[in-house]
Amino acid sequence: MKKFLCSLLIFVSYRVSSQTYMSLAPSLTNTAGTIADKANIALELGQQWDVFSLGLDLGKTTLSKVGKRDTTAYLELRPNLNIFQEGKFTNTFTAGIGYIFSAKESLLTEVTYGIEYSFTEQLHFNIFFGQYYYSGKQSASNVSFFGISAAYYFASTTSGSIIKSKSK
Repeated sequence: MKKFLCSLLIFVSYRVSSQTYMSLAPSLTNTAGTIADKANIALELGQQWDVFSLGLDLGKTTLSKVGKRDTTAYLELRPNLNIFQEGKFTNTFTAGIGYIFSAKESLLTEVTYGIEYSFTEQLHFNIFFGQYYYSGKQSASNVSFFGISAAYYFASTTSGSIIKSKSK
């Protein structure tokens, strides 16, 4: 399934005028524990088409040590919609779905809102907040989070120049 989704993302991105991006996003949750327990990090690679983007996110739900098995690593598909734009600022909405490897609550869904600032056409910063929902056969839970991200937009896949970014 993962290979199919990656292949589909690559195929669609080369058929449509799009822009590839990479994003690094550290965040903190409202869980109990130390800062390491609350901290998580994600690396996303995706494509931007005008006001819609689709990314594949690889991350960890916590940075604390969890024992012999890593039950914190996840892979998530993250569609994103730019809802409103004013100058260099954009209001974003993301609804993601993913899988947490070897965890009891392995299904991950996400709802995120953010405010993105286009520092340059290629470098964007985002302040975001939202909810992660974890679900398994025996239990389910959710957690709120707040974070920042930096995204770098690469050259267009259909021409040699940079496509105008989503901020005008």
